[in-house]
Amino acid sequence: HTQMSKGYSAETKFGTLLDDPAAKSVLVKFLPQIETAGAMLNMARGMSLKTIAGFSQAKITPDQLQALVSDLEKI
Repeated sequence: HTQMSKGYSAETKFGTLLDDPAAKSVLVKFLPQIETAGAMLNMARGMSLKTIAGFSQAKITPDQLQALVSDLEKI
């Protein structure tokens, strides 16, 4: 396919990913809790995925982060 990758990575801002329907579907696949996060989600919009994964409340293991980023890189 000729479409360029969007260049998503662990450093991509969460808000950028949430605003892209394809990226959001990947996030929901790995992190179903974001569907009910509400206000917490808004606070996370300016943070990178890597930063968010560092919070214990996010419940993202290093393996999950790697798999999530791998899927995002395919968008």
